[in-house]
Amino acid sequence: MINKSNEFIRRILNFPAIRPSETVCFSSLVTSLIQLGQTICEYKSRTFYTNKKNVRNSIRLIEDILIVLKEIPNGVSRFANSSIVSLSEIHFIFHKFHFLLDDCSREDSRIWILAKSEDVSCQFQMLARAVAVALDVLPLKEMDVSVDGQEVVEFVRNQAVKLKFEVEMDDVRMQVNVLKILDQLEDGIVPESHDLKRVLDYLGIKRWSACNREVKFLDNEMLLEGNTEEKRDMGILSSLMGFMIYCRGTLFDVLDNGAGRQINGGSTNADQVIRFLNLDDFRCPITLEIMSDPVTIASGHTYDRASILKWFRAGNSTCPKTGERLTSIDLVPNLALKVLIKQYCSANGIPFVETGRRNRDAGRFVGSSSVANEQAMKLLASFLVGRLVAGTMEQQNKAAFEIRLLTKTSIFNRSCLVEAGVIPPLLNLVTSRDSSCQENAMATLLNLSKNSKCKSTIVGNGGLFLILDVLKGGLKMEARQHAAGTLFYLTSVEEYRKMMGENPEFIPSLLELLRNGTDRGKKNALVTIFGLLMRPENHWRVIAAGLVPLVVNLLKSFEREDLITDSLAVLTTLSERLDGAMAVLYAGALPIIVNVLSSCNSRASKEYCVSLLLALCINGGADAVPVLVKNSSLMGPLYSLLAEGNSKASKKASTLIRILHEYNEKTSSGLITPVFIEDQFINVW
Repeated sequence: MINKSNEFIRRILNFPAIRPSETVCFSSLVTSLIQLGQTICEYKSRTFYTNKKNVRNSIRLIEDILIVLKEIPNGVSRFANSSIVSLSEIHFIFHKFHFLLDDCSREDSRIWILAKSEDVSCQFQMLARAVAVALDVLPLKEMDVSVDGQEVVEFVRNQAVKLKFEVEMDDVRMQVNVLKILDQLEDGIVPESHDLKRVLDYLGIKRWSACNREVKFLDNEMLLEGNTEEKRDMGILSSLMGFMIYCRGTLFDVLDNGAGRQINGGSTNADQVIRFLNLDDFRCPITLEIMSDPVTIASGHTYDRASILKWFRAGNSTCPKTGERLTSIDLVPNLALKVLIKQYCSANGIPFVETGRRNRDAGRFVGSSSVANEQAMKLLASFLVGRLVAGTMEQQNKAAFEIRLLTKTSIFNRSCLVEAGVIPPLLNLVTSRDSSCQENAMATLLNLSKNSKCKSTIVGNGGLFLILDVLKGGLKMEARQHAAGTLFYLTSVEEYRKMMGENPEFIPSLLELLRNGTDRGKKNALVTIFGLLMRPENHWRVIAAGLVPLVVNLLKSFEREDLITDSLAVLTTLSERLDGAMAVLYAGALPIIVNVLSSCNSRASKEYCVSLLLALCINGGADAVPVLVKNSSLMGPLYSLLAEGNSKASKKASTLIRILHEYNEKTSSGLITPVFIEDQFINVW
């Protein structure tokens, strides 16, 4: 009876209450109202740090209404139809009260509720007036309510009209304190620690993890606000974000037990849900690829935005999955599913690519970041670098951890920290014998290496060989895989590819990680090797190191599609040259590649399979073509790709089919002659 909206995606201070069905029976509605009212009254046991008086008055109002509701006789009223309308309206108001009280008691949005105290008070006032109106038209006599009950209703109605819901003076004073600190941040003035603590103590934020929850809430709220037309609250959200990040970085010397669980952004409830899901639950039914921007259409089915838009633009007005004709082609973002996909990918080391207009790393809040936020970041960067240089081991580790979080998604944060001189002390920290310090420093360097300006600073300060030391003998596997990831970004520079290739330790160390690392470590090793192969002189080095048989053997055991795709990309690049193609063939890769082509769902993997087979036919034709011609399971997947039209994979499949048919015809006619000559070379990229 109680309509429960999806709390996972409901935005704070939005109340999507739903009126009960018109067909609901009288007794069920009364029972549901009592249950909902009792649920609201249970909020008396919760802690509210702001709007305390408004909360008390609201709950007292609901308690008084419950007295009357419990007096309504059970059974079917003779006047049920006229009563249901009034009771449904009260149910609707109760539902909104429930949402409002839930928002005011949340553990992650206390600073935001304080900032929005005026709006919150107005909501309490409007709901109280709505209660008064609903009680005024309630047909109490027809519902056989006693005279005492009718008097209680009249009393409650008068109270609802007279009650004043205003911002409390303590909340006002704390709002003034927050605004004063924001003004100081805007002017580049370091706030006094006791002023910051006064605000956090008022809000009950006493631990690092509690402060970080506030930061994560504000970050998500900025994302949602950025998708609105008005972006009305973006400025204050950005300022509060800077305020809380500054507090998190400067006030807390110890990371409490909640810190480790929060670093990857997963929530406990979401983790429990993820445990029962697999990758197929996140695929678009059209492309079979992991969705990056899931949207739901009128049929109730969910697709990736790009693929369903392409379907509609082709003139289709039906659901691709069911064939049902759609009454509307509106797309509704499936935010809950998107969050689950991101968390699943993060937990399993699978890349998640944001859509262009929402890509955080590309600066989704360009032009929306407040001056207070930017200045807070600059002040914090200076503070954290100072801790890295002159702090104790515990302070250095805490500072490295904070910098790791700050550099994870924000280009602006990275630039502030680099300008503050963060890279040299981080490089010193990767030599630490404290495993946590080394991991945090290495993870931070990985984040910074994504910035082109940081690459030269890292290498110029001797970072390349310090990172190599971590890759070879990092104290934790996580540090080693971060080192491999950092090297991947450095391979984007030709000079550094040359330095790594010519050093006899880089490639064997990457192969060792590929052989014995975690899935994430193997992925980082593969993509770094792929980066090294962009320099042709490195091809023979990786072949000589024994990469090909290692990758071919791993290809048989990999279950994750991203690892399969990366392995195929490396083998395809090597097979562009004769020595690489021979190494792949001699490793017995052909049947494995055909099997992957037949069984995988990833479009990228299929394309690499066809590219690889084509390269092997061109550069090792005598050893490859006869084997492929005899493989009866190959032609089916090739013709399936051919049916896709103008995709790269279909064009390559067409070329490969033609080559195999030509060989088969010549074999059948007894004319077995070399088919592949130099001018038939086809660039598989």
